[in-house]
Amino acid sequence: MPRVLVTPAMLHEKGGPFRDILEAAGLEVVFPTGGLALMDPVTLQSNLEGIDAVLAGMEPFNRDVLSTTKLRAIARMGVGYDAIDVPAATDCGVPVTITPGTNEPSVAEQTLALIFGVMRGLPERAREVRSGHWLRQTLPRLEGKTLGLVGLGRIGKALVPKAHGLGLKVIAYDPFVAPELAVELGVRLCSLDELLEEADIVSLHCPLNAETRNLIDADAMAKMKVGSVLINAARGGIVDEGALADALRRGHLMGAGLDVFETEPLPLESPLLGLDNIVLTPHMGGLDHESQVAMSSLAAECIAKLYQGQWPEGCVVNDELREGWKW
Repeated sequence: MPRVLVTPAMLHEKGGPFRDILEAAGLEVVFPTGGLALMDPVTLQSNLEGIDAVLAGMEPFNRDVLSTTKLRAIARMGVGYDAIDVPAATDCGVPVTITPGTNEPSVAEQTLALIFGVMRGLPERAREVRSGHWLRQTLPRLEGKTLGLVGLGRIGKALVPKAHGLGLKVIAYDPFVAPELAVELGVRLCSLDELLEEADIVSLHCPLNAETRNLIDADAMAKMKVGSVLINAARGGIVDEGALADALRRGHLMGAGLDVFETEPLPLESPLLGLDNIVLTPHMGGLDHESQVAMSSLAAECIAKLYQGQWPEGCVVNDELREGWKW
């Protein structure tokens, strides 16, 4: 019986629809051994021995890891797949799938939570109350501000009506979005430079790739308004964290809200941890009760379909494997 390794910590040793789907397809569900330190390639490699498919989280499936396995499929729980070396997976004949349409509302809500946390100074205000201080410091009103979305894909689109409901003006930079869609959403498309110069809040919703790595660097932050805010619920590598720490320390930016980081977990020596004008969360944007069930179920369905000789339409990243691929 083919064996499927389920790596996400929130699913560890648990039942649920994902497990029912895999077992009904005739697949054996197994969980990691030796703890959950699968971000270490060596530990990941050892857990992949005798494994045919993976229902994956953020583990680093690089070429070295992939070349030592007999994997037939990797089903990523989420829509980002930068932790997987897709060209290497393709060379090894391993379809990589994602779960579109399952977590956009959750990421949009997390983005709003970060915006409110920064704009209302919530972490610092909570610390003040707990320490006996009652400062009642005033901060800028959110209503009427301009929100600049870098990326108007599924998550960006999910955020737009919520932002409009809060009285925010929305502009966006996305070279791949049709102007008609932006008009339909009530969003003005602009260049990245225009967005950085006009937005009171810059929120990142683009994938991490060679073109977007360190997209928001010192030069980009210098173009942002004095007193503006940066939000990142996309991927940590899009932001130069050293430059961000400097911009926050100097007061050029009012604050920042980050759910993602260049290195995760965030190292304790990170300069970001010494700043009060930043809200930090542990890459949980796409996770709520509903999205956990939806993502894990769709990932399981992708594995089951591949095992049964069906192609998971709209979910396979390296679709070029379709012709002639067999389990």
